[in-house]
Amino acid sequence: MSSFAIYLIGFLLFVAGLAYGAFLLGVALVWIGVGAVTLIGLGMVIGVGKTRQKDQTPTSE
Repeated sequence: MSSFAIYLIGFLLFVAGLAYGAFLLGVALVWIGVGAVTLIGLGMVIGVGKTRQKDQTPTSE
C-alpha cells in the first residue's frame, strides 16, 4: 500500500471523527457535509504534497 493511501485512510478516519462529534453537538447535516468535503479536499492536496517524489532534473554538462 502506498504512503499516500495510508495517509488518506488516516485522514478519512480523522474527518469521520470530527463529523461524528459535530453530529453529536447538533450541527446541521448540511454544514457537516460542507466541512467534510472541504477537509477531504484539503487532505488530498496535503497528502499529494507530502508523498510526491521530486522530479529528477537533468544536469547540464
